[in-house]
Amino acid sequence: MKNIFEVAVCQMLVTESKERNIDNAVEMLEIAAENGAQLALLPEMFICPYNSSLFSLYAENMESSKTLSAISNIAKKHNMYIAAGSIPEKYEDHLFNTCFVFDAKGNIIGRHRKTHLFDIDIPGKITFKESDSLSAGDNITVVDTEYCKIAVAICYDIRFPEFIRMAALKGAKLLVVPAAFNMTTGPAHWELLMRTRALDNQLYIAAASPARDETASYIAYGNSMIVDPWGMVLSRAGTGKEIIYMDIDLDEVEKIRMELPLLKHRRTDIYSFNL
Repeated sequence: MKNIFEVAVCQMLVTESKERNIDNAVEMLEIAAENGAQLALLPEMFICPYNSSLFSLYAENMESSKTLSAISNIAKKHNMYIAAGSIPEKYEDHLFNTCFVFDAKGNIIGRHRKTHLFDIDIPGKITFKESDSLSAGDNITVVDTEYCKIAVAICYDIRFPEFIRMAALKGAKLLVVPAAFNMTTGPAHWELLMRTRALDNQLYIAAASPARDETASYIAYGNSMIVDPWGMVLSRAGTGKEIIYMDIDLDEVEKIRMELPLLKHRRTDIYSFNL
């Protein structure tokens, strides 16, 4: 496996037009590839507004998805891995919030369905209920790449430490997080959660948000970021359309895990997970 590879996080502006969103995603992925990215990440629900009542209108089947076909072509064209944010996936009688991961030949090597649905009610600030339209996934997703094992968590998944710890115990050294935190949860918890999960599990985190659109019904926080295993923010976007880049140094993961061996010091005689 290669010890250093470059990650690009695409903070794209999501519109009401699926076609325009696909074109914008392709354009940003092209730019990321031209700038040397070997893995690129898109935001949560990058083909549609983040609105439960709209997910079914934008939903696609994996086998006939125009979106996934376009992403596959870019991955193959540029020999680049892509974690394709998430889309509303239609499967039998269910809708899932799903991230598809592509290898450098354009093949789907991972499918993560959002496991923890975003059902919250903060009076006077925000109420949202994904379970009104979406079903929950039931897997921890870790994919093998030529660089390292990469885990996927979608937005609300990041709030559950057991979930991310299981991914680390399965060997993940990078966690990709397509997400759409809002203007209530974003300023309060976005950076805190990304840094904490990276520090707890001594892995890199790349988190992609949509760009902020003040006219949207759901306003994303932006601030996409890449965090290292020491819990330090290495790169951070603003609120607009932007691509951020950073080298993922796998030797740094091993160095930190050796110097501060948190994962080895777990008291599995007292507490443990069933893998």
